[in-house]
This record gives sequence, structure tokens and C-alpha cells, in this order.
Amino acid sequence: KKITMNKRLTKSNNKMVAGVCAGIAEYLGWDVTIVRAVYAVLSVFSVGFPGLLLYIILAIVMPNR
Repeated sequence: KKITMNKRLTKSNNKMVAGVCAGIAEYLGWDVTIVRAVYAVLSVFSVGFPGLLLYIILAIVMPNR
């Protein structure tokens, strides 16, 4: 018996801006608030993490649900 997972990374309808963080949280099965908080901390406190640029790219590339 073969089990296939047809899970796709898509933007969520649970949007604050574009639904990217919520889509990632739903894909990973994590709490949306935790993903948003981790993203915000990485964006603010890490010079090497281009958070805004990455978010814009994901907002453009990720398909809608």
C-alpha cells in the first residue's frame, strides 16, 4: 500500500498581509502566531536575513489556495 502526500504550499485565507506566514504555518502544521513571531524576530534582529525581500518574493511566487 503506497501512501502519497499531496500537500502544497499555498497562501492562506488567514491573512494579515498576504497570507504567506499563515500558509507556511498551515503547511508545517504549526501555530500561525509562532511562525509570524519567528519571522518578525528574524527580520528585525538579523542583518543577514532579508526578511522583507523574502516575504515579497514568496507573496508573488506562492499560489493562492
